[in-house]
Amino acid sequence: MAQTVASSSEKKLSFREQQHQFRENAILDTVNRLLAQKGYDLMTMDEVAAEVGIAKASLYKHFESKESLAAASMTRFIEEALAMARGLSPHMGALEKLKSVVRWAVRIHLSGTMPSLPSTRSSIQHALLSHQPYVQRLEELTEILGEWIGQAQQTGELSPALPGEVVLYTIYARSCDPVADFLKGGGAFSDDDIVELLVHTCFEGMAKAPSCL
Repeated sequence: MAQTVASSSEKKLSFREQQHQFRENAILDTVNRLLAQKGYDLMTMDEVAAEVGIAKASLYKHFESKESLAAASMTRFIEEALAMARGLSPHMGALEKLKSVVRWAVRIHLSGTMPSLPSTRSSIQHALLSHQPYVQRLEELTEILGEWIGQAQQTGELSPALPGEVVLYTIYARSCDPVADFLKGGGAFSDDDIVELLVHTCFEGMAKAPSCL
């Protein structure tokens, strides 16, 4: 019991630390939105500081560069994805777990707070691959999804003829799928409809209309 009490007290942040964490979260929330709206190359540190309402010098006290700021934003997103995936019921089938991850990602995308994922040509790509927390979390998420993909292929719910990497990257791509933006902008579908349409086309293709229509 004494160890439990000690452990709890160690985890409790001081008021100053809580304030620091609160401001850092506000910064990353702003970065997520700007990355979603403009992308990494067009986002500036001056813009982030102005949006948060702090001096640029204060921003640099939290993040030493634009690269480290974007890397922290992407790392937090992957951590949230990991928490979501790990929180799914163990009684769910592998395919339903994969669909749940896609639903979660598309909803974040539709909310306008999904940081644009880097392409192989992005100038942030090198910075991310040099940021160990990001690489570690991404490897953890990839391992979880890869295991579910393998299980779904074994049961025939996903085609075993498809390389696992193709399925994995297709799932990752749904988080920044512009189809969601076009459908939302058209106004003909609700967010719930868009989520289910993208999940359907991702896993069942276009041969048969989804039951939600």
